[in-house]
Amino acid sequence: MSGSSHTTTSHLFRRLTQLYIGLALYGVSSAVLVRANLGLEPWGVLHQGLAERTGLAIGVVSIIVGALVLLLWIPMRQRPGLGTVSNVVVIGLAMDSTLALMPEVHSLGARIPLMIGGIVLNGLAGGLYIAARFGPGPRDGLMTGMHKVTGRSIRLVRTCIEIVVVATGFLLGGTLGAGTVAYALSIGPLSQYFLRLFAVPETNPGRQTAAVPESEPVADPEQPRAILPR
Repeated sequence: MSGSSHTTTSHLFRRLTQLYIGLALYGVSSAVLVRANLGLEPWGVLHQGLAERTGLAIGVVSIIVGALVLLLWIPMRQRPGLGTVSNVVVIGLAMDSTLALMPEVHSLGARIPLMIGGIVLNGLAGGLYIAARFGPGPRDGLMTGMHKVTGRSIRLVRTCIEIVVVATGFLLGGTLGAGTVAYALSIGPLSQYFLRLFAVPETNPGRQTAAVPESEPVADPEQPRAILPR
């Protein structure tokens, strides 16, 4: 094997490793936030509400919702990548597996650090799998697709989507609380930090290193790349 082929193989292996470790840890972090029971991230509120109504495991609901959202990409002509499809499946499976192993926590003194740890782990996990550059998650693609179709800013589109998602999830019985607010305020800076930390250099030295896929919404001057796990 030539030196360049070995480098390319090692580079791909690192990206794949980052992708799947990141997705698995994202599922773990979502489960930790569920056990903290102090409020979930916006899509987590919806998943939990649907799980309450349907009796399905929350990870299974996450997979179903992700698949349905992915179908919405079709009329908007969004192109999924390996990371997009893997996102739908791996996060939900990791989440349910973690919840099966992790006991419920009742003490507020334990739930608060659990919430903080879950948010930090969520930012770390998002930085890992997004920096692997295998395509955005299905929910992110919905956002960028609507941005292209409507011509509205990423900021406005994302805000509208998450308001609808949170409100619907809350009405269905999802947990909305201090953790939801803490997540909204901190996940942007955390994601930015971990994206830089886990950035994978391009194999072509003539190209500029990019930590985020070109399909991700970094081009919008009104919205720096921040809250983009899932």
